[in-house]
Amino acid sequence: MKAYLVGGAVRDTLLKLPVRERDWVVIGETPAAMIARGFTEVGKDFPVFLHPETKDEYALARIERKTSHGYKGFAVHATPDVNLEDDLIRRDLTINAMAIMDNGDIFDPYGGQEDLKNKVFRHISPAFCEDPVRVLRIARFCARYQHLGFSIAPETRELMQEMVVQGEIDHLVPERVWAETAKALGEQSPAAYFQALRDDCGALARIFPELDVLFGIPQPAQHHPEIDTGVHILMVLEQAALLSTNPTVRFAALMHDLGKALTPAEKWPSHHGHETLGINTLKTLCQRLRVPNNYQKLALQVMQYHTHCHRAFELRPGTVCDMFASIGAYKAENQLDNFLFACEADARGRLGLEDKPYPQADYLRAAQKAAKRIDSSAITDESIQGKEIGLAIHRLRTQEISKIKKYFT
Repeated sequence: MKAYLVGGAVRDTLLKLPVRERDWVVIGETPAAMIARGFTEVGKDFPVFLHPETKDEYALARIERKTSHGYKGFAVHATPDVNLEDDLIRRDLTINAMAIMDNGDIFDPYGGQEDLKNKVFRHISPAFCEDPVRVLRIARFCARYQHLGFSIAPETRELMQEMVVQGEIDHLVPERVWAETAKALGEQSPAAYFQALRDDCGALARIFPELDVLFGIPQPAQHHPEIDTGVHILMVLEQAALLSTNPTVRFAALMHDLGKALTPAEKWPSHHGHETLGINTLKTLCQRLRVPNNYQKLALQVMQYHTHCHRAFELRPGTVCDMFASIGAYKAENQLDNFLFACEADARGRLGLEDKPYPQADYLRAAQKAAKRIDSSAITDESIQGKEIGLAIHRLRTQEISKIKKYFT
């Protein structure tokens, strides 16, 4: 069996980066022969098999022909006569179309090594425009490799723009959009994903119109020196990436100001009530893209209470107690740390304020820890029953928060 390591494993090996997964292409074999060797078939749309020991993916070499719009609109031809070069040309970028041969040499028919050297994302052929997911993949690569200085080749950028104008991008299915977005949120520079979709090809308006509309909406300069709301949310995402590797934190940070798009223009740059104005917008976006519930839940909490968090020292202890209850901070499995990371990212995601301390987080962590110790066992008066128990717990928790506040103010 002739099997060659291909794609991302080759690319990242040459970049001296950790290899996340290993994909192999198999030449000259049939599905029956692979199964006979002990491989397990897992591919639905084309022949892919899992190695019996390593569990790496082995795909039969194939060529593809466009038959209709979208990610699945291809006819696949995978027979023993398809050679390695035929298989590689169907891939998206030159840097993903290399293979390692038996002797360790790099098989590179489309100039991938040169583009790696020049740090360029370049499409292999005009067939790139047949699959709209490739626009998302390039944007995701921007998020992964921005710190290395990679950029999109001008001709590839033009092709991406054409895919948006011609409507090919509109055939993306929600599951694929979210899958690529979730991966991008986990990369080193997630803001670059959204920047590429907006600045390089104009796809953000079609895929994330709720985000795209924020660009150009002003905020008060005394609080937001960057002024533009769209610029602000990407700065917040950058800060979130520095504070946490958790993609739910990064998603919440990105979504927190959606309500500012609904502020009447005559009230700009003020955005009173934006914390609740954006709730339905966020829910609509999450429903459209099939965003998992844990992402949506944290994003809603941050959207509704990020201003409370910023004003923590100004709030009455009872209000802080109510906020903790609303975001589930008293539960054994709570998301307070993630909530605070997203809020801190918002405070730092402003021009010139990136390194500003955020003591609110320390205060709220200490306040929650103290208040959380109070439960029904703290109610020793047996005459207190029913709803009065909850009110009594609230009073005791508020007292604990008051004590903590004195240490921080």
